[in-house]
Amino acid sequence: MKRSEVNAQIKKAIEFAKELNFKLPPFTDWTPEDWQTKNHEYDEIRDNMLGWDVTDYGMGKFDELGLVLVTIRNGNQKMPEKYPKPYAEKIFILQPGQVSPMHFHWYKSEDIINRGGGNILVQLYNKTEDNKLADTDVLVKTDGRHYYVPAGTKIRLTPGESVSFEKYVYHEMTIEEGTGAVMCGEVSMCNDDNTDNYFFQPLGRFPEIEEDEPAFRLLCNEYPEAKD
Repeated sequence: MKRSEVNAQIKKAIEFAKELNFKLPPFTDWTPEDWQTKNHEYDEIRDNMLGWDVTDYGMGKFDELGLVLVTIRNGNQKMPEKYPKPYAEKIFILQPGQVSPMHFHWYKSEDIINRGGGNILVQLYNKTEDNKLADTDVLVKTDGRHYYVPAGTKIRLTPGESVSFEKYVYHEMTIEEGTGAVMCGEVSMCNDDNTDNYFFQPLGRFPEIEEDEPAFRLLCNEYPEAKD
């Protein structure tokens, strides 16, 4: 992705959050220059990859296959003594026409919440032993209701509704046509995007950035080390 595109998408996400009156953490406002002044008291942000995350999954088609995310809080499976927090929270923005592609998680269970905007469509499959899409009924847990749906069913989440996933459940998210952009919330066990995602179609996770203009905000994998 070009840095200019990353910048534009972050600015768009900030405006959408304001429209929904969703308050982002203070560190999401820090500029690259601000980061040069942040010492070891902010290592939790660095070590646990809090903050902005913009991805096109390495495919170069952000408008079709991409997300803007903000990790708000997170523990760390690799450093549990330093960061014992067993949970994480994110938001991510889905725009009309975009797909959050089919994947499951090796470790974490999670809730996906429609925080506002349009309607989310979530397609569900169990996985087979060799990580294919299973032709078996999927257990759905939505806001206290437990029920089964056939493999490949798309469930609808309107604003305020949520669905819970255990690990190994394939899920893909899109927007119901005509309902507009959605702010999705994610509450989960500790999140590690470097190791915990399995995509049905092989994809990257963090894009290579073409530096065509200065960064508006640093991404969560770009923070400089503390100077003291």
